[in-house]
Amino acid sequence: MTIPRPGDTLADAIRQHLKFSLGKSSDVATLTDWRMALSLAVRDRIVDPWFASTRAAYDKQGKRVYYLSMEFLIGRLLEDATVNLGLMDEVTEFFQSRGLDARKVMQDEPDAALGNGGLGRLAACFLESMSTVGCPAYGYGIRYEHGLFRQSFDRGRQMEGPEDWLTEAHAWEYERTEAQYRIGFGGQVKQLGDRTVWQPAETVLARAYDTPMIGWQGRWANTLRLWSARPETVFDLGRFNAGDYYGAAEPENLARTISRVLYPDDTTEDGKRLRLKQEFFFTAASLRDILRRFDSEYDDLKLLPEKVAIQLNDTHPAIAGPELVRLLVDEKGMAFEDAVTVAQGCLGYTNHTLLPEALERWSVKLMTDLLPRHMQIIEMIDAMHKNAHPDRKVEMIGGGDVQMGPIAFFMAHKVNGVSALHTELMKETVFAELNRLHPNRIVNETNGITPRRWVLGANPRLSRLVTDAIGDGWVDDLERLQEIEPLADDSSFRDAYDAAKRANKADLAAYLGQRGLSVDPDAMFDVQIKRIHEYKRQHLNILQTIALWQEMKDAPQGNWLPQVKIFAGKAAPGYVFAKEIIHLINAVAEVINADPDTSHLLKVAYPANYNVSLAERLIPAAEVSQQISTAGKEASGTGNMKFALNGALTIGTLDGANVEIRELVGAENFFLFGMTAPEVVARREVAEHAKKAIAADPRLKRAMDAIEAGIFGERFPSIIENLMGHDYFCVTSDFSDYWRASRELEVAYRDRAEWTRMAILNTARSGWFSSDRTIRGYMADIWGAEALTI
Repeated sequence: MTIPRPGDTLADAIRQHLKFSLGKSSDVATLTDWRMALSLAVRDRIVDPWFASTRAAYDKQGKRVYYLSMEFLIGRLLEDATVNLGLMDEVTEFFQSRGLDARKVMQDEPDAALGNGGLGRLAACFLESMSTVGCPAYGYGIRYEHGLFRQSFDRGRQMEGPEDWLTEAHAWEYERTEAQYRIGFGGQVKQLGDRTVWQPAETVLARAYDTPMIGWQGRWANTLRLWSARPETVFDLGRFNAGDYYGAAEPENLARTISRVLYPDDTTEDGKRLRLKQEFFFTAASLRDILRRFDSEYDDLKLLPEKVAIQLNDTHPAIAGPELVRLLVDEKGMAFEDAVTVAQGCLGYTNHTLLPEALERWSVKLMTDLLPRHMQIIEMIDAMHKNAHPDRKVEMIGGGDVQMGPIAFFMAHKVNGVSALHTELMKETVFAELNRLHPNRIVNETNGITPRRWVLGANPRLSRLVTDAIGDGWVDDLERLQEIEPLADDSSFRDAYDAAKRANKADLAAYLGQRGLSVDPDAMFDVQIKRIHEYKRQHLNILQTIALWQEMKDAPQGNWLPQVKIFAGKAAPGYVFAKEIIHLINAVAEVINADPDTSHLLKVAYPANYNVSLAERLIPAAEVSQQISTAGKEASGTGNMKFALNGALTIGTLDGANVEIRELVGAENFFLFGMTAPEVVARREVAEHAKKAIAADPRLKRAMDAIEAGIFGERFPSIIENLMGHDYFCVTSDFSDYWRASRELEVAYRDRAEWTRMAILNTARSGWFSSDRTIRGYMADIWGAEALTI
């Protein structure tokens, strides 16, 4: 028998891979063996369209897009690929015939630990959508061995352990040993005649691993190329023979450190150094790869902007501007001014934050020590900009730091925000002066999500209901969901929609039950899942939860609405305050869940280790979507879109994409509260605004008093002091209005027919938030790329 071919039936391919690729017989195969055999069989069917797409891109000689991102939160790939290739029925039938649950087989796949939150998930959605719409593209990032971290809790406190997703074979990647580049750090810059030469003191190799990313119905496939750091000298035999066994392996250990962990703790100088190394490592390798591909097709480097679009996903790859200039000047012999112009023509920059402190900066000392030639080029770029704009106040180098935000802005021909509000605030705040100097550079591309992952795959009950009603054309034309809007007034459709939601809630209740928390699937499921950060205000949510519990405890026989409050998310290891918020939530949960007076009315859940797979459990079951960030701080959000699309009603502020969600779904189907962004700014100017807000709301004061009194085990002084002090994110000032909106939401929930109608309208009117639409916007407004077909 031969190795399986794409022409074989899928069942034959699975059986053959089990036998010949894994060396197992069906009578002893484990769940993991079946999952690996299935993965290899499905991957076989991706290869032909992948190769055909690559050939088409070369034949057409159009513009290619290169998406540079520190994160690609791709989650499990098996179900995604199976859905996009239309193989789910075959897979289900095959495993049913063997007494196995196909979904359990697929859920055996570990999440690829390549991201943290919205930034990385956006990149993953974009890759899938670029393949769906036929945009020829590569994603470039780092192949992290251990990703961010595996979260667990010890007495309510977040504990970080290494992710182990690569301890077993990764079925989807192809190692490209021939595609590797030498990346340097440190050393000296010398002038050899009219040439400037950088001589690094330390070098590592960047080796490529390719994962094909298939689009809907297999019509196009792009590549995610991830770089792994390797030493040039793997093993020092001389040191080993001399008895220095640990030292003999030192080169490999030092090199692999670069690609071991996502976002190392950069509160130390060593952490900052490693973080900058990571960013330069993957950016430099990607640019060399891009130029190699360009050189294989074209002779004139000035054609680069016509053939290459490089998108910087936040400031992490902002060193791409100086590095591309260095490659063009030092290695290709281009004049400096021409090199800057060419680089600007290729580069686009997506900004994801309005927090000035989140726009990366590196000390001049660190940059000079680690990337001395780049420091020189940054100084030259800064001088060039200063000469062109002598009255400017913005600095690329200032206060002893290199400012990566202004560098990314100047070196890009387009800078985009990710929601309408965010884009306007960018012009008024973090990039106000640069916008004045370059008035047409900032554009908006509101984020989106892929419906294949977030509805078709994650919520099959809702998908079947919609497809039965309007056909399956909505899967790659999501705005066709508008066709179900008239059915919001159809009682039979409402009942079916409600039944699908109830079944999803029952699944989640069973999942939580397996983890020790019993919840009632008939209670209202209220969910806040995202990275833990002060501006996202998980502490506002838990304060309101405490206040609600206190009132329930006062009158447990009252007409209360039973509800389950669900939190999930990770805090950066060095973000002490965010970790205290996690500790507080878990401490409150322990008390509330054990209260015999109220536990039938209110439960608090915090499942550990939030990732894509957990999100796929939580979002279809959610009925309330908590989007409560301080107005003016969330760039966009994409979780808010996933919730609305899956029929959860939003309680939120006028922040990020909440603004557009509210406009599209209707103000009457959105629970708005809180100050606007200008009101937040004004509120901060009020002396002792937090103390005044606390004094004005007895519920808030009582909740904070309970925390301070140690009702939840500890007193959480850092949280109390923050809220009673400067309270920069205006938690206390928004509390009263948040309480009002929460109670209005409960009243609405009691009318099940009306609530379900509102949920249907959220689904029907959220189709605009498809990442297919977003990608087409980038292609037209930023990249100048055309869609291709096989």
